[in-house]
Amino acid sequence: MIDVRGMTIIADYLVLASGTSDRHVRAIADGVLYDIKEMGALPFHRDGTPDAGWIVLDYADTIVHVFHAREREYYDLERMYRGAPVIRTGPPEEGNE
Repeated sequence: MIDVRGMTIIADYLVLASGTSDRHVRAIADGVLYDIKEMGALPFHRDGTPDAGWIVLDYADTIVHVFHAREREYYDLERMYRGAPVIRTGPPEEGNE
């Protein structure tokens, strides 16, 4: 998750995730949709498809990008928002516990 407040007006946070296949991209996006719906929220907008290599879920202040690995490398949003604080949301990386 990248804290982009002050860098863009489109959102406060960007969540970036990668899948290794079209099916994996769809499963990640479906999992996000399900989990956030369980918390009572629905996206304002959804775009993209797994066969296009990306899906974006717009929750207003947070935008979730689910890319196939090749599209994530191509679009390189991390470079675009270089310098923005990164918020780790997953398990600690090996060796950094």
